[in-house]
Amino acid sequence: MIFGSMIPKGKENTMNAIATDFGITPISGQTGPLERRACEENWDVLLSAFLDSQDIRQTSRETYYWGMVTYFRWMEVQGKVIKAMTPADVMSFKNYMVEQKLSPLTIASYLTAVRRFYAWTENSMLYPNIARSVRPPRGKKGFKKMHLTASEAGELLEYLKTRSARDYALVNLILRTGLRTIEVSRADIGDITVKKGRRVLKVWGKGLNEKDNIVILNDPVWIPIRDYLEGRVENSDDQPLFVTDGKGHRGCRMSARLIQHTCKEAMRAIGLEGHEYSPHSLRHTTAVTILRSGGDWKDVQRVLRHSSPTVSQIYTASIEDEVHLEKNPEGLLDTAF
Repeated sequence: MIFGSMIPKGKENTMNAIATDFGITPISGQTGPLERRACEENWDVLLSAFLDSQDIRQTSRETYYWGMVTYFRWMEVQGKVIKAMTPADVMSFKNYMVEQKLSPLTIASYLTAVRRFYAWTENSMLYPNIARSVRPPRGKKGFKKMHLTASEAGELLEYLKTRSARDYALVNLILRTGLRTIEVSRADIGDITVKKGRRVLKVWGKGLNEKDNIVILNDPVWIPIRDYLEGRVENSDDQPLFVTDGKGHRGCRMSARLIQHTCKEAMRAIGLEGHEYSPHSLRHTTAVTILRSGGDWKDVQRVLRHSSPTVSQIYTASIEDEVHLEKNPEGLLDTAF
């Protein structure tokens, strides 16, 4: 069921609000046997049953939800019905998302939802799998997102020092540890501890179900966090590390979306306004800074907690042009002939 067993306690109101935004009536109770006619007349029934069948994390469940809602809404606008959909229609949906300039990651995530949906309908003997051969669009090769130079990162931190202790501590933490915004959002005060004489932050990483990773909080990271926490009223271990300060929502956990907005607005404030600059640019900056400071891709993998070394090695390629220009090996040939 879409608004019952699939949602952890405390999440139901959020998902019900999402449903209301899309004009969907929240479904409660167990999903019974599906009837083809009911599915064709009410795609929310079909979506509910599909999500209820998926053994996935809550974040993935919400992504699938948004992806399928987008798909069904597009289908309605096109005047199509699910029983008559074809592989060509799924390709048209893919092209629609590209035309709408959705990010490659969003397109890939939504298409994954559609492929898994049709695999499920086929196994449930409802509809054939018309999405089996659909793949995400190929992006341009290369490192798309920009990292900040040392001077830009320094300017960003100096700006934030004058803005708020929270925002300075938050962005400084990301720049010096490479944490993802979702990882920062999940962090609690009690996750800061000492391990073998070093202060660390336990991290609930991407794709994991518990806080079993760590990042080291050296003094340049820890001191701004300490100063921020000293100015807060509630500092118990079960409190979020970073909380909201807006009227009506003061003291609530900062969401990943709010953290992204905070980072983006700060970068815009110092003139980094291009679409290539994103909150994830701060994580890229961590990796590139490690490499430029003498570290190697293994250090990048360790700090950024990449599961695959291939991802870490991408960062090495991202600074090859910079190193080439700085060292100017062609200059060695100037007096050779």
